[in-house]
Amino acid sequence: QVQLVESGGGLVQAGGSLRLSCAASSSTNTMGWYRQAPGKQRELVAHINSIGTTNYADSVKGRFTISRGAAKNTVVLQMNGLLPEDTAVYYCNTGAIVSSRYIPVYWGQGTQVTVSS
Repeated sequence: QVQLVESGGGLVQAGGSLRLSCAASSSTNTMGWYRQAPGKQRELVAHINSIGTTNYADSVKGRFTISRGAAKNTVVLQMNGLLPEDTAVYYCNTGAIVSSRYIPVYWGQGTQVTVSS
């Protein structure tokens, strides 16, 4: 069982930035972020594997950057140019790539990101 703890959510105005961090309790391979907005399905935001290969949802390309943190087993999501439609609960996760698809296995509790217009 891998425990994941997120931090860094909050309230920001449109056009602003937030930085989310996540720490895993043990060694991980691929880590990522999903988000879920009110009334919508949970969706992939980005993921990164152990050698730094990244993948992003089209809606965040060019605005969000995922990276491995300085500390082992951490991942950071830098969010710039935030839009009201980025408002959601953001979930850190870790899992594996299966047939070129990221499959999360363990999830954090989530952190709220609210972007005001």
